[in-house]
Amino acid sequence: MTKYIFVTGGVVSGLGKGITAASVALLLKSRGYKVFMQKFDPYINVDPGTMNPIQHGEVYVTYDGCETDLDLGHYERFIDEELNYTSNITSGKIYSTVIEKERKGDYLGATVQMVPHVTNEIKNKVYEAGISSGAEFVITEIGGTVGDIESSTFIEALRQIQYEKGEENTFFIHTTLIPYIFGSNELKTKPTQNSVKDLRNMGIRPNALVCRTPFPTSDSIKNKLSLFCSIPVENIIDAVDVKNIYQIPINFYNQKIDEAILKQFKMPIKQANIKYWQDLIDTVDNLKDEVEIALVGKYVELHDAYLSVAESLRHAGYKYKTKVNINWIDSESLEDSNVDLKKVFKNSKGILVPGGFGSRGIEGKIKAIKFARENNIPFLGICLGMQLAVIEFARNVCGIKEASSTEFKEVCPEPIIDLMADQKAITNMGGTLRLGNYECTIKPNTLAYEDYKQNKILERHRHRYEFNNKYKEILEKNGIVFSGINEQSNLVEIIEYPKHKHFIACQFHPEFKSRPTKPHPLFDSFVKASIKGD
Repeated sequence: MTKYIFVTGGVVSGLGKGITAASVALLLKSRGYKVFMQKFDPYINVDPGTMNPIQHGEVYVTYDGCETDLDLGHYERFIDEELNYTSNITSGKIYSTVIEKERKGDYLGATVQMVPHVTNEIKNKVYEAGISSGAEFVITEIGGTVGDIESSTFIEALRQIQYEKGEENTFFIHTTLIPYIFGSNELKTKPTQNSVKDLRNMGIRPNALVCRTPFPTSDSIKNKLSLFCSIPVENIIDAVDVKNIYQIPINFYNQKIDEAILKQFKMPIKQANIKYWQDLIDTVDNLKDEVEIALVGKYVELHDAYLSVAESLRHAGYKYKTKVNINWIDSESLEDSNVDLKKVFKNSKGILVPGGFGSRGIEGKIKAIKFARENNIPFLGICLGMQLAVIEFARNVCGIKEASSTEFKEVCPEPIIDLMADQKAITNMGGTLRLGNYECTIKPNTLAYEDYKQNKILERHRHRYEFNNKYKEILEKNGIVFSGINEQSNLVEIIEYPKHKHFIACQFHPEFKSRPTKPHPLFDSFVKASIKGD
């Protein structure tokens, strides 16, 4: 039977529920158990796909095409498992399903209420995750903070699961804050006591506490928390502030949180294999060299808008024992004619142009791509970055001066990038992009083949516009190689420019498949080329 672990948060938001959940999953996987992860978000949006990245951060895409919260990126990078449509559930998704069922008459004329109809739907999503994944453990993070109006329905559903499945099949971890009061120089437990009381008032008794704290708590603090919260002392875990995020699972391992879970479930405590993770920590803590890479984006004021891209650059750096410093550049700032690009990119050994939507900042990105191409600086373009790379090349090498995209100009004389025929009739924005895994065939004797070392790959997509094949011949004549093609729809997936030291761009999002111990091939070769320099 699947075991269910729930991670809730109290006192304040931003305590690291996601990292806590991912760390627990990593430790259980390291002991040979199959794990799966889930995030419940209380917002009314069906998914984050239509949200502004500056408000919400990046949209992470699963292999089966779900647009999800960026926490799923943390999960996948930590546990190296592909998540799916059951992994990110929002209030909007739940309400949409309930209303759809009501309209179809599935409730047989009953009055539809929060309990049991909405809570039943939430429970279904938890159980469905276990069934669809075949995992022995489903670890579910509940967004928000206990006491929030928005998350109260989720908490009620979890109370019912705890009652239905019993303590032999459910385990609740409550993340909380132990604040340090300067002046009196004390750690204070009262906020945690009150948070646990709030959770118990909602019918849930947590089995473990993960306490965010600036330094390890004393035995007296743990004993006090144990007494007031009715939680065994050994299940009170310190989440001490760390410089290296990868240290957190090891800190939890040393405090035996995974053993506490397995003991409650009466499951074997198998030998843990965490050497590979300790090796990663040693690598990250002892990087010998540094390299600067420019990331030219339109949402750079919130670095989380490009979280997976930034992480993927760092992963590749780890392989070469090199710290990757990102030069965050607002593409709009490059559109000023007085900007000296040589100054902007003075210390940058590589230039990356990531994905995005809309016309703002586009010409600045094109200027950055031109600068990279003309100055033989290693370049990687992702999604919109690929589209702009072919537009820049068409304009400045092929002489197609009005080359553009119908995304930026509805009436476009030279639509190098255009809508696919099946996208033209779509009116809804949410969930209608080309999403998830699509196959790509790679040509031999290309940089892409050198990177992947195989001719068939699967990569995740999130876009609506495509390269217009009418312009393929003229770009090829001038030196562009179309090295990756989706043969089913004859769509361009990868382009490169062999006359350049390292110039490659892809229509998909390779950052979603990069892992700290396994950098993605395109990031690997790009960072390697940037490190090598001249």
